Amino acid sequence: MTGSSAGRERARPGGPGGGPGHGSGGERPDGAASGGGREDGSGSGGEREDGSGGERPDGAERAGAPERTSLSVRARDAIRQRIADRTYPQGARLVEREVAEELRMSRVPVREALRALVGEGLLELLPHSGVRVRRLDRADVEHLYEVWEPLAVQASRLAARRVARSAPVEPPGVTALRASLDRAEQAASDPEGAREVAAHTAFHEDIVALSGNPMLARTMERLGGQLRLLFGMREEPEHMRAQHAVMFRYIAQGDEESAAASTLLHVRDSRTVALRSLFDDA
Repeated sequence: MTGSSAGRERARPGGPGGGPGHGSGGERPDGAASGGGREDGSGSGGEREDGSGGERPDGAERAGAPERTSLSVRARDAIRQRIADRTYPQGARLVEREVAEELRMSRVPVREALRALVGEGLLELLPHSGVRVRRLDRADVEHLYEVWEPLAVQASRLAARRVARSAPVEPPGVTALRASLDRAEQAASDPEGAREVAAHTAFHEDIVALSGNPMLARTMERLGGQLRLLFGMREEPEHMRAQHAVMFRYIAQGDEESAAASTLLHVRDSRTVALRSLFDDA
């Protein structure tokens, strides 16, 4: 990161200002600076955010949109991963300018990424001071499991149904799910836990993909960021890793009801472990 100007507040890891620091009072609620040019040095304060000195022709504007969208997705994924692995801890204030410098991107895609993550519930707006990583309290965790439980159970049921209907041909998604299960087993020995969190999340995402229901996939995508954050905060006992293998076996066999029942057990165990890990529940 670049050096800070006089009076700029620096963040302290682990506290409300952990992670990238919060800038001075010129920051808008969406994290954008109140004046000046792009932070990548492409122009002065009178320039557009895209770095040009004036209006661009409509065709040029449209041509740049896919590239900007791609950069926004990359920025969103990078920030989401930093939240999940706690590089940006709960309560950390994120300043658009500093995140852009860290990701080596211009501020436009970073701004779009931050706004998208506010929509996902991973970040929350702060009045006149950018955004911060949302803190999950007990009610948040309870509500998340209340929503995730029926969706996860239905995803496993639909995935098993799709396997049964395609027999004797195995759907391609089964191979992907088997690979996710193997990666989760291999990642269990990772001392930092980041790989295991990613593999655990991927396993559940691959079940949704195998279900073949795009509406379910879109709904789960919205929950995905919060689930990754939650998985990164709680422990993963060995018996819960073993439950993944049971879920996979029933899905691969095309057994709808057993797949649903094993998933219900897994999600409820996950809830118990999360509450115990985060809030010292007995």
